[in-house]
Amino acid sequence: MKRYIPYEKLSKKEQRKIDLSHRGSWGDINPVTRKPENSKAYNRKKTRNWRHELPHSGSLFFMVIWVSFLPCRF
Repeated sequence: MKRYIPYEKLSKKEQRKIDLSHRGSWGDINPVTRKPENSKAYNRKKTRNWRHELPHSGSLFFMVIWVSFLPCRF
């Protein structure tokens, strides 16, 4: 029969073995705390993607340059 030794008097290695045996799996649950993004905070990604929101921004840019080089008739 094994002698009973209090947890505090066990070696660190033995304490770790006991602690690991008590721990279980979270399963499908993710224990990370989640919270919504702060709507008032500055978002760098949002400012980078403003070009993608414009429809055909390349052709619009070309037309503005082409029109600006046309001779003016008054």
